[in-house]
Amino acid sequence: MTRVLVVDDEPNIVLSLEFLMQQAGFDVTTAGDGESALAQVQLQPPDLVLLDISLPGLSGFEVLERLRAQPDFARLPIIMLTAHGREVEREKGLALGADDYVTKPFSTQQLLEQVKRLLGEGN
Repeated sequence: MTRVLVVDDEPNIVLSLEFLMQQAGFDVTTAGDGESALAQVQLQPPDLVLLDISLPGLSGFEVLERLRAQPDFARLPIIMLTAHGREVEREKGLALGADDYVTKPFSTQQLLEQVKRLLGEGN
């Protein structure tokens, strides 16, 4: 089963994303901060990560950089989530190796399509 890791420090967003991904047939694990996200990736490598930028401790950008520095995770699909739709953040995320970028609030249908596309499950 395809595993998706949801990383966000807002419990309601984690719950809604977890529900959305489970409904789509994915196995979902969650993390509330950058440190536990990195630990989760090592413990149970996901097939895709939904990564919030604003996290306590390590930011989503730092998590992204650390994952991209590891050969095992250099090609792991990562979608950045942010409440700040600023172009400079988007460019930074993409420059650091994010595969896609979603601004909150987001369309669940659109997010699901992006996830499936990155996992090669799109039409």
